[in-house]
Amino acid sequence: MQRIVTLVAGRTLFWLAIAFFVIVCAFPFYWMVIVSLKENSDLYNVTNIPFWFTEPPTLEHFRYLFEQTLFGRWLLNSLIIGVCVTAITLVTAVPAGYSLARMTGRAGETLGIGIFLTYLVPPSLLFLPLSRIVADLGLQNSMWSLVLVYPTFTIPFSTWLLMGFFKAMPPEIEEAAIVDGCSLFGAFVRMTIPLSVPAILTAVIFTFTLTLQEFVYALTFVSSSAQKPVTLGVVTDLIRGDVFYWGELMGGALIASVPVGIAYNIFLDRFIAGITGGAVK
Repeated sequence: MQRIVTLVAGRTLFWLAIAFFVIVCAFPFYWMVIVSLKENSDLYNVTNIPFWFTEPPTLEHFRYLFEQTLFGRWLLNSLIIGVCVTAITLVTAVPAGYSLARMTGRAGETLGIGIFLTYLVPPSLLFLPLSRIVADLGLQNSMWSLVLVYPTFTIPFSTWLLMGFFKAMPPEIEEAAIVDGCSLFGAFVRMTIPLSVPAILTAVIFTFTLTLQEFVYALTFVSSSAQKPVTLGVVTDLIRGDVFYWGELMGGALIASVPVGIAYNIFLDRFIAGITGGAVK
């Protein structure tokens, strides 16, 4: 009997813990949905229940976003920046991570740590020298300046991430391919890359997420509304002095965050495999 009670209590605590974390993680999305669909009169009336609708929901805030602001253009700018930065990062980080992983001795490990330490340098220290480079290249007030700048923190992180995965991959796989007639590059392309899809996908998701949420560099290098990414456009154009357009702010945050959340859930298994190196047999 005592064993049954202990088992029931353990399961109850387990599900209570799961419920707690689900509520904590899901509440920001719930709050964004509620606020973005509320009428202004319902939203700013302190006597109304804040967690539900006192008045009928409305799509007015979303209409304002797409008709009265450049929200669609901001989304397109963020997509272009994210795709370009991700491509640049993969082209650089995949061979860099592989090379560092296959280095013998402590040289590879030391270089890998050095590369990762560059990722930890705060953007507030780097935007001054980077602004000089952007000015010299004539990219001021252009979203292409962000395509140039963002790889400075996405490449170190992705290189460090991929290096750990490549280290867990047995070199005998490439050696067997070389024995069968492949060149070193051919073995890398035909054997290593297909087996590294989970890690590469993880790097893609992390890179795109980092570019989507970055704010300091965007605020520094872009001032034209038509060139802003969504993170900068929503904040700067929907906060005017001490006036916060809460419905539009939450609507913009919801539209920008839901696709990322869906992508994380679709590729969850491969994402976990990429972090843990579980794809290596």
